[in-house]
Amino acid sequence: PKLNPLHRIAMAKPGSSWPEEAQTKATELHSLLTINDRDWHRLKSQANRRAAESLTAALVQLIQDGEPDDVAALTHQALGWINGELKDPGCPRH
Repeated sequence: PKLNPLHRIAMAKPGSSWPEEAQTKATELHSLLTINDRDWHRLKSQANRRAAESLTAALVQLIQDGEPDDVAALTHQALGWINGELKDPGCPRH
């Protein structure tokens, strides 16, 4: 299943050890790698693309002091794509 990678993003907490620019750049990278609705059918089964999307979401969560469980879940999901454990189930309507 596709996790909503940014569903619980926390804004940077005061006193964060991450440079503000790192937060912006990580979010920009995630936006570039997220598969949008227009490209979903074409890219949804590309394991490396799906892994990159999950890894950048995990990075955003980590840099923005998100929940450790969310970072771990997204990282685990990316590893599933990388290791071939996750596959696109296809669309039930097609």
